[in-house]
Amino acid sequence: MKTTSDTARLLRIHGSVQGVGYRNALHAQAHHLGLAGWVRNRSDGTVEALVAGPAAAVDAIVEWARRGPPAARVSRVDHELAEPPASAGFVRADTL
Repeated sequence: MKTTSDTARLLRIHGSVQGVGYRNALHAQAHHLGLAGWVRNRSDGTVEALVAGPAAAVDAIVEWARRGPPAARVSRVDHELAEPPASAGFVRADTL
């Protein structure tokens, strides 16, 4: 159920973030925080994610994304407001 405190952000994570478990770790973190959305690799070497839920949880995953899992080397995280996903839950999407 959407409330006025819900928000959605589209994240683009740059650095050494593919082949290091970043996508799976972000997926697990999103589930832990109760977020909806998706995460996918992009053919340009970045990871992209749409995250939606309570503002505090979305802020928490943006902060987590700046670190990622231990093997990742994040150089920057771009994020912008976005439309929430059409469905509940959090999934790994196909590479774009």
